[in-house]
Amino acid sequence: MTKTEQFEQQPLSTHLAELRSCLIISLAAVVVCFVFAYAVVEQLADWFLQPLVSVLPAGKALIFTSYQAGFFFI
Repeated sequence: MTKTEQFEQQPLSTHLAELRSCLIISLAAVVVCFVFAYAVVEQLADWFLQPLVSVLPAGKALIFTSYQAGFFFI
């Protein structure tokens, strides 16, 4: 029996259980990556914005003119 035949012979509940486990693993991976990115967001922003901050005139600061502008620092 080939793998394709075995796959086609599985009942619907088995397919749904496999789908559920894949979705749970994917969601867990997204959560872990989000937590990691949230933990290092300041360091990432400093690294990305360092060339821009280095050419600002002395005594000037980098500001954002809208709430969402801070998220588009790349």
